[in-house]
Amino acid sequence: MNLAPTNRLLVILGLVLLPSGLVAAAAPSWTPVCVAAAVVCVGGVVMDAVVSRGRLRGVGLRLPETLRLVKGRAATFDVEVLRSGAIPEELRLGLVFPPPIIAEEETRTKLAGSAERFRTSWTALGSSRGSHRISEAMVETRSAAGLWDIREPRPVASEFRVYPNLLADKKTAAPLLLSRTTGSHPLRQVGKGREFEKLREYIPGDTFNDIHWRATARHGKPVTKVFQVERTQEVYAVLDCSRLSGRVVRGEPALEHYLTAALLLGLAVQKEGDLFGVIAFDDQVRTIVRAGGGRAHFGSCREAVYAAKSKRVSPDYRELSQFIRTRLRKRALLMMLTDLDDAAIAEEFESNLGVVRRTHLVATHMILPGGVQPMFAGSLVSTADEVYDRLAGHLRWQSLEQTRRRLATKGIALTLLRPENAAADLVARYRQIKGRQLL
Repeated sequence: MNLAPTNRLLVILGLVLLPSGLVAAAAPSWTPVCVAAAVVCVGGVVMDAVVSRGRLRGVGLRLPETLRLVKGRAATFDVEVLRSGAIPEELRLGLVFPPPIIAEEETRTKLAGSAERFRTSWTALGSSRGSHRISEAMVETRSAAGLWDIREPRPVASEFRVYPNLLADKKTAAPLLLSRTTGSHPLRQVGKGREFEKLREYIPGDTFNDIHWRATARHGKPVTKVFQVERTQEVYAVLDCSRLSGRVVRGEPALEHYLTAALLLGLAVQKEGDLFGVIAFDDQVRTIVRAGGGRAHFGSCREAVYAAKSKRVSPDYRELSQFIRTRLRKRALLMMLTDLDDAAIAEEFESNLGVVRRTHLVATHMILPGGVQPMFAGSLVSTADEVYDRLAGHLRWQSLEQTRRRLATKGIALTLLRPENAAADLVARYRQIKGRQLL
């Protein structure tokens, strides 16, 4: 229990002790009377503290075990006050929030009536994505005479889960989050499809590649294979959580852009009728959610990656390659979200993901770092420092172009995403791949 003096106590002490001291100093004969008044005053103050020691003994607090917030958006939750026995009617509650949670630290509530449970509302805002816990709260009330504020800690256990804000990119999120989209059109499919459907008799104009030679030999006449467009394909967002994903782009780490884009990609994939999964890795594979469909499955994907953090390690593409070849048997589209701005990392990516390309379709995407562009792109420069910055950006852009060409020879496309439209560009790339039936 902690005691804090109230303004009333300070006023009483000032009105009793200070005049008593002045009177005793000016008229020594009044000293016994002044001492008696001071003793009575101090005794009353001490007695008030002793009598009020157990006023908070029957007070308890309970918070929801899990609170789900969206980054940058305020949400209201309830704090339940439990009481037993005779306790004061007015309480002051305080919660010890972790720094990423922005909220009022205290509130006052009145416990009127004889009910054992009361609820009070609290508003909080998550400024940083991830999991944040509250383990301690404080309750406070006045003493019987109102001379002390009595404070006691209360243990609580509550987890604040702050998820990426998918509505930050409203242009991309709006048509994906709405159940019905006005003016939507089916995705145009190019080609005849890859999934075998049935056999039929040969029709003039069928290509030799479509003839089923065993069936032709068995029936004594040409038989043709008929294919249909594969409707249910597996698409994985592969998130790189290594050191380069912590690089700040437009005020936020690149990983924040990757997470938002990956989740919006999941909505687009499910809207097209495909199956969506997610893989997160750094120097080893940390998380995998197998491809599936439905709202509950999307929630599982979001739960798996919402707390992902960048680690100061280099990505291990060899480990990732072995994991994918072992765990993913069915051909899938792997939408890689990684950074290949480092020459050594790009070389390792090329040597290991080239093997995965034999079984799966690999599409690589990277957030374009600030200032990386051709030498003479953009506005004119006016100072020598700008010239050097522009030259450094050109050299990095040239290195990325060389990496893009090397990956293209192995059948891996590298797409540079603009930070402000990363999600839109990623979804457009997926739809382009699906429309051309490259998978």
